[in-house]
Amino acid sequence: MSQDLERARGMGARVNEDAWTGADPTGAACGPAKDWVEVTDMVDDDEGGQIVSGRVKWFDVHKGFGFIVAEGGGADILLHANVLRNFGQSSVADGARIVVAVQQTARGAQAYEVRSIAPPDPEPGDPADIDDEAAPAPEGPLLPARVKWFDKAKGFGFANVFGRSEDVFVHIEVLRRSSLAELQPGEAVALRVTEGARGRLATQVATWESALTDKE
Repeated sequence: MSQDLERARGMGARVNEDAWTGADPTGAACGPAKDWVEVTDMVDDDEGGQIVSGRVKWFDVHKGFGFIVAEGGGADILLHANVLRNFGQSSVADGARIVVAVQQTARGAQAYEVRSIAPPDPEPGDPADIDDEAAPAPEGPLLPARVKWFDKAKGFGFANVFGRSEDVFVHIEVLRRSSLAELQPGEAVALRVTEGARGRLATQVATWESALTDKE
């Protein structure tokens, strides 16, 4: 991870030295690229870069960057928070499938545009296998909402749909299924919501713009 730090600094990422611990922010070991690889060819981009498919190695909201492991292996690709925000997301789940436009710089590969993001593959023992009540299947229209608070360590938080006062419970497993890692207080999002035994639950979290185009 110290090498990741130096590469990110050299490629223009602003690094919070106090927040840097020298370890994977998820607490899990980051294995070699081959552990994340799915073999697919890269495609040339109209702007002279390449379109690369891969998986998110890790992304830390507070540091403002993360890295992608490309399908087929090779050097890690820097993903800056500004590039992710241009796609409409403030975070992305570790292991999420991602397609990005990449440019080669003097210090390595850097994503300059996110084309698509898909949730990570489920693994045995995931909360999805344990608590379907907290993370039900997505249903209903996407509604514009704002995050009240979210605590990643606790694994949940609350949001409010615009025009409604009641809280909507957001479980961290719903975020993972939505390709997200965490939410920031005051962040504008779109939610699919259902009524649970103990109140309203989010079944999906998407970009705020998604609520404007959703037709359901």
